[in-house]
Amino acid sequence: MKRKQWMILAVVVIAVAVGGYAWTKLTREEASPYRFAKVERADVRAAVAATGTLSAVTTVQVGTQVSGRVVAIYADFNDTVKKGQLIARIDPTLLEQAVRDAQASLEGSRAQYEQADVEYKRNLALFEGKVLTEIEFDTSKFGRAVALANYKSAQVTLDRARQNLAYTEIFAPIDGIVVERNVDVGQTVAASLSAPQLFLIAKDLSEMQIIAPVAESDIASIHPDQPVTFTVQAWPDSKFTGTVRKVRLQSTSTDNIVSYNVVIAVANPDGKLLPGMTASVDFVTGEATNVLTVPNAALRFRPTQDMLAAVRARSGASDGARNGARTAIASGAGNGGGSARRPADAAALWYLDARGQLTRTRVHTGLTDGQRTQVSGDGIEEGLSVITGVTQVADTAGSNPFQQSRQGRPPGF
Repeated sequence: MKRKQWMILAVVVIAVAVGGYAWTKLTREEASPYRFAKVERADVRAAVAATGTLSAVTTVQVGTQVSGRVVAIYADFNDTVKKGQLIARIDPTLLEQAVRDAQASLEGSRAQYEQADVEYKRNLALFEGKVLTEIEFDTSKFGRAVALANYKSAQVTLDRARQNLAYTEIFAPIDGIVVERNVDVGQTVAASLSAPQLFLIAKDLSEMQIIAPVAESDIASIHPDQPVTFTVQAWPDSKFTGTVRKVRLQSTSTDNIVSYNVVIAVANPDGKLLPGMTASVDFVTGEATNVLTVPNAALRFRPTQDMLAAVRARSGASDGARNGARTAIASGAGNGGGSARRPADAAALWYLDARGQLTRTRVHTGLTDGQRTQVSGDGIEEGLSVITGVTQVADTAGSNPFQQSRQGRPPGF
């Protein structure tokens, strides 16, 4: 019995010891004043982001050139139509009456012209026989010319009336799909200076385009035939591709930001993409495969005065070391320039060496995808833990650089 108790007690002691060791190790790790990230190998794709709208490459607004009541509609939303197909009809009653009226006017003008022509021929014979004076003959000659002009005008009026009557039948101008229908049977349409739109027909939705505005700061990196990737909210798990067709030279300004519209050609063989969808576009400007990368936070990291003092103290009090430290302070340790998306070519990374001492190394940056950036330089290898930020400021009794009578967090953290 005692042996069993001793065994239980031994197990408890061992468990307490293991737990204490683990807790001590965890506490030490949590007490680290830095945040770290790993240098990793990855593929980097640099891109310019924009938002655009999908549309058909060719769309035609079908209107009417005459006014009247819509009496029949032969095409609806999403219907496929052929060029020359009858898609709507407007009440022809008034225009048929106009045709008959023009025909009557033409017949009257023809009769007047025939009468004037007969009179002219008769007066011509009398004038040649010197029976009529020149003034009397000119009256009949000009009367005949006026009658001929009226006859021709009446013919034009009849042609116009017939053409307007033909306009009461609306035909599809192209092969395509009806994407809009703006009228119903019984509705009255009025043709004025601008023809009312009855239908909107898209020529072919298997080939579409995106119109995306790009800011002037990024437009220099956009060129025809450039690859593009984009997503739409309807298919969040799918990534679509396209190609830049052209950069339109006309600029627009919104909130003092100048932008240019970029036309992107998109294949849509399965019909997933619909007109009017919002596309989140990435113009691919560069790619790098299997390169060393770090989070952009590591490149943006600015060391504190205490960190610089620790490096200076370890390096010695020589003038060269002090000048180097001053240069690092003046330049923000090489990590102050550049944006998150386009860091400068030269930057610096901070890390702890094998002895746990602060070390700073210069690196060259390459492509960035907005999250991670390609880097290269002496001492940079896969798996290296680099500093991305400061987690805390410890008491003044420790050995790390933040235990030197500094209270509160360093600026910017």
